[in-house]
Amino acid sequence: MIGRLPKALEIDGISYPINSDFRAALLIFQAFGDVELSPINKQLVLLEIIYTPIGEDKPNIPANTEDAIKQAMWFLDVGLEHKKDSPKTMDYTQDEQLIFSAVNAVYTKDVREDEYMHWWTFYGLCQAINNESLLAQIVNIRTKKAKGEKLEKYEQKFYAENRNLIDFRMSQSQYDAMIEQLRG
Repeated sequence: MIGRLPKALEIDGISYPINSDFRAALLIFQAFGDVELSPINKQLVLLEIIYTPIGEDKPNIPANTEDAIKQAMWFLDVGLEHKKDSPKTMDYTQDEQLIFSAVNAVYTKDVREDEYMHWWTFYGLCQAINNESLLAQIVNIRTKKAKGEKLEKYEQKFYAENRNLIDFRMSQSQYDAMIEQLRG
């Protein structure tokens, strides 16, 4: 699958076209972060968004919803193995404007202007964000705090001045529990 971007997921030997646009993934992450939605409703949102192909009005949700959820999570994880003990360092809803600003700097134009961009391409742009961007500074501090590492003096000052940007609205344990519930 080198160089190919998945636009369908296989469940029980049947290929199901998906909504592979980055906006679909971001909507799902927004639902995942909604504390008022139950885990079942979050799974329904996931299934309805992913399995409604671009240009279609109705979802084509596979009968095997357990595997459909696993495949959708694989897609959202960009084909990478999700590590249970990896700390949350970014929240696509809370960090939305910072993410778009940093991605746009890498992409050299506003990604929101594109009619379509595959989720994995958008994710790749996120990985290419300059280490000196505001988002990178925030993620670096979040990572150090999650690992119990000491912040440098300049990081302590930055944290004190920007706690509203750095602290998550959802705790790490809430996030971990939510991801476990979604994975089944």
